[in-house]
Amino acid sequence: MIAEPTTFDRLAGDWRIHQLKGGHRFSADDLFTAWVASETCPDALHLADIGAGIGSVGLLTLWRMRPEATLIAVEAQEISHELMKRTVSDNDLGGRVTCRFGDLRDAASMPESGSFDLVTGSPPYIPLGKGVVSPHPQRAACRMELRGSIADYALTGARLIKPEGMFVVCFAAADPRGEPAIAAAGLHLRARQDVVFRGGQPPLITIFVAGHVPGPCDRRPPFSIRGADGEWTEEYMAVRRRMGTEVW
Repeated sequence: MIAEPTTFDRLAGDWRIHQLKGGHRFSADDLFTAWVASETCPDALHLADIGAGIGSVGLLTLWRMRPEATLIAVEAQEISHELMKRTVSDNDLGGRVTCRFGDLRDAASMPESGSFDLVTGSPPYIPLGKGVVSPHPQRAACRMELRGSIADYALTGARLIKPEGMFVVCFAAADPRGEPAIAAAGLHLRARQDVVFRGGQPPLITIFVAGHVPGPCDRRPPFSIRGADGEWTEEYMAVRRRMGTEVW
């Protein structure tokens, strides 16, 4: 049961998403993770989203895929899991999306090792002791590393993807733990996309693309959401159009 007020907002195209009015809400991090993931594996049929939250990353990625593509999303926080189930039901996606209540670090929650073409994740970025834990449990879990870090996401992603599959994950651009965590999981970094929220400022987030197959890493130029003047960039609006999130 969800006791707090919620909203039912446009996600992509005619898909809508349930969110807490005063809780964690989907963001640019989710949009860019889904964009890079869907551009990396446009023909993926078997998708997984780990630490799925309210489902925004997994659903945004699925929206761009072929109609026969399916998604399994695992989330350990009950309220976020319930919101995603409601979203899946109200968008009539029950035939394509499976919502699982469980911890991504527990293999029993996702026993399908080596089964997925594409695995996505957007872990919290702040270690315990390095920031203030929100009194709102949903916000706290989305910001603080209460149930694992980038290292746990990378290990789970490595276990779940097929030999030729890809793992796409969002992380804080300035945090040095990202690339070592991917390497420690036995994955090879194949692309890095930094995202600048306003021109002239350093990147705030980065999207990593990794897989089991070794190869060169495409370190892409930083992507800017806004120019130095504060206006949306055309490249950002082009992404919004491709992802079905542009508001007309």
